[in-house]
Amino acid sequence: MTDKPSVIRETDDEARGLARRLLRSARYVALAVIDPQTRFPSVSRVLLGTDTDGSAVILVSALSAHTRALEADQRASLLAGEPGKGDPLAHPRLTLQCIAEPVERSSPAHDRLRSRFIARHPKAKLYIDFPDFRFFRLIPQSASLNGGFGRAYLLPGEDFRITPEPTGDFSGRELELLQDLVSTKPELAQRVATQHCGQKPGRWAFCGLDRAGIDLISGDLLVRYDFGHHIGSQAELYSMFANTAYPIP
Repeated sequence: MTDKPSVIRETDDEARGLARRLLRSARYVALAVIDPQTRFPSVSRVLLGTDTDGSAVILVSALSAHTRALEADQRASLLAGEPGKGDPLAHPRLTLQCIAEPVERSSPAHDRLRSRFIARHPKAKLYIDFPDFRFFRLIPQSASLNGGFGRAYLLPGEDFRITPEPTGDFSGRELELLQDLVSTKPELAQRVATQHCGQKPGRWAFCGLDRAGIDLISGDLLVRYDFGHHIGSQAELYSMFANTAYPIP
């Protein structure tokens, strides 16, 4: 007998890039948790944000069944990827297995996540401060990427991690740098979205920044521009854009 060929391809940089873009450009995902009473999988839809280390972030109410499930069992999976025209199975999607970590309101992380989440989901400002709402960081453990027919990959959680820069002037200043970028060149978001992300012209704005890339939003559209490497300073950020989209003095 001969072994059947594996349906799983060897993971390459192209697959890693696609998986990260699917996660970081998702406005919402399907979230699967374990129901603490029935022990059956339970699936719901949640808005998605991201943290600067690459973790997924959700904002949930204590009244929701999936919140109670996460409090009882930290294991969760999410499904990202939007179908387009034609067969929905021909479009890429990502299943990510995570460990959910609650975020305390009194922690510095809460303030950071609040700012990033509102930039990504402006309407969340209406309820984000309600006492029953809280953040969970979903720490990637492993993933399954289906890039379309015949394009299946397995990825470790480490492939989604954005490592901090201990000696640079970037980490911890993402919001400040993003605001400076917007005020310095307000036209830059439009150019990055159209010239580098293949989007149509619109009211594009930056809504998130980390060492690996920048997020852009226009209405209900959210796209991710990956830098291709992890940057570590404001000078490197400006230099990167000077070499791609638009010179920044």
